[in-house]
This record gives sequence, C-alpha cells and structure tokens, in this order.
Amino acid sequence: MTVPELWAGTDAGKAEHHCTRRKRAAFNEVLNTAVEKGYFTENPLNGLRWNAPAVNEEVDPAAVPNPAQVARLLAAVAQQRGRGPHLEAFFGCMYYAAMRPAEVIHLRLEQCHLPETGWGMLNLSGGVVTAGKEWTDDGAVHEVHSLKRRAATATRPVPIPPQFVRILRAHIDRFGVAPDGRLFRNQAGNYVDPAAYGTTWARARKYVLTRMELGSGLAKRHYDLRHAGISFWLYSGVDPAECARRAGQSIEVLFRHYAKFLDGVREQANRLIKELFPTSG
Repeated sequence: MTVPELWAGTDAGKAEHHCTRRKRAAFNEVLNTAVEKGYFTENPLNGLRWNAPAVNEEVDPAAVPNPAQVARLLAAVAQQRGRGPHLEAFFGCMYYAAMRPAEVIHLRLEQCHLPETGWGMLNLSGGVVTAGKEWTDDGAVHEVHSLKRRAATATRPVPIPPQFVRILRAHIDRFGVAPDGRLFRNQAGNYVDPAAYGTTWARARKYVLTRMELGSGLAKRHYDLRHAGISFWLYSGVDPAECARRAGQSIEVLFRHYAKFLDGVREQANRLIKELFPTSG
C-alpha cells in the first residue's frame, strides 16, 4: 500500500478530502456569482480538470464502541467536573438517536416527546454550526441550518428507547432549558462550543477506557457514538432503509459507510433463513 493510500484511510486524510471538496465548491460559487455580476465572462474553473483524491469512507469497526462500552463512556462523561453532567445526555443523543452534533446543539424541548413510560420521539428540524462572524449575514458566530441535504421546512422524526427517554427527562429536571427551549447550552446560556464538548469527551475516554482500548482508537472521536448507534440498529435487525431514514442519510451513503457492519447483518440473515428451511431426509 502506498503512502497516499495509507493517508486516505486516516481521520486526517478523510478530513482533508472533505475540506478540499467544500473549499472548491465554495470557491466555485464565488466565481459563478462574479460571472453573474459581470466581473468575469466565464467561470475559470469550468475548464480546469480536477479529481478529488480517493478516500476510504467506510467506518472502522475497531473505533465503534459496543453498548457496554458506550454505557461506560457516558457514565464517565457524567463524572467529569464542570460541564460533564450536563453533557451526558448530549452525547446520549448522538448514540441513542444517531444525531449529528449540530442537531444536538439545536434540539429544543418542543421537539421532544418524552412520555413517562415507553418509547419517545425526537422530531429533528435543523442544526447549529459555527460559521464565524465574517460569514454570517447578521455577524453572529453561529448559524442555524436546515437538516443536512433537506429542505428548510423538512423534519426527521427519530424514535428513542425508554432508557434514553428517562435520561432526557432527568436532564431537563436537573438543568431546565434555555429561554428558547434548547436542552443544551454553556454556562452563559449560549450554544455549546465544539471545543468544550470535545475536551470533555477526551477526558472521559482517558478516565474510563483501558490502555488497550485507548491504543486501538476506540471512540476516539465523539462522532463514533453516532456510528455506534447506527451499527447497533443494523445488528438489531432494523431494515437498512429505516436505519438510513432515522440517521438522516441516503441508503447509498449507509451502504458505503457501513459496509463492514452490513456484512455481519447479512450473515445473521443467512443463518435465520437457513433455520427456516426444512431439513432434508
């Protein structure tokens, strides 16, 4: 395997791949706007041939924690000083509902159906991203977006199991909500900062994981909780199309990212089918 191939399989390689694509797309839009306003006669990028470097987008099973490991990690988050107890349910959203961090930051009480017993429902409607003052119309640091690759008014209902309903109810009872209904906020009442919850996650990993688990890269990124939630759905026998719908991605993306997990699901399905066939003789 060559060095570029090795690099493409790392987190840094994947990040660079996606960053390059985003920057090129943004620059292309700037040039298209310049053409519309008459500064250029044509977009100079149109004649430039460029192919993004290949990158391995499959989720690494070694990095995805199992349910017991997730429980240990969430408990470790709650034991961290300062913001730790407030972020236990934050990270829980990423696992039990496979939410993206931006969607968790945006989550409001009105989007939550949390019955005293049974399954609940989160009706997701958007996400909050850090854009920087220079890139927003009103000079705000954060910007509210619609759901990823969805129309502005689109929503995504995600059922959540009873154990997580209890976690969210306990979180609301203990911490309340922001004036606009947000479940998660920093000490000043503003949006939760990615650097802050990233630091808490890193500390929780070191606090609870064994040396071997740390060395393997288990749950190295908090985003691995979303991968863990989706992979658990797949292993539980949930139809891949329903997994993709709940996760807010296309079935194509699901099959591309979770190919190794789907292999295990297929083996399980084959065993079940084989058991139903009548035995010969």
